[in-house]
Amino acid sequence: MSAERAIPVLRVRDTAAAARWYGRLGFAVRWEHRFGPDFPCYAELARGPVRLHLSEHEGDAPPDGLVYLRRADLDAVAAEFGVPVEEMPWGPEVALRDPDGNRLRVGPPDED
Repeated sequence: MSAERAIPVLRVRDTAAAARWYGRLGFAVRWEHRFGPDFPCYAELARGPVRLHLSEHEGDAPPDGLVYLRRADLDAVAAEFGVPVEEMPWGPEVALRDPDGNRLRVGPPDED
């Protein structure tokens, strides 16, 4: 049975470069699509059940998007990117920016 989910779409200039950066967070490319050889790329990345879509199409998503991820290995994420784990009123969090300026906030898993 397939799960219902929402999948964020992030605007990127270079899908391959962005996919390498997201690979540092454990994401891998599941598929890519182009309408033709010189057309923009649209790709889906996955990390377990978590999905992100990256689009080079200008109208698909505004620049400077924001995604909140929940990860059990928050300290490892902070170490990988050389950033601190910040203590926020709602709990620990890591703030990242991808090469295209999209923002990611990474926090610990839900407790439920």
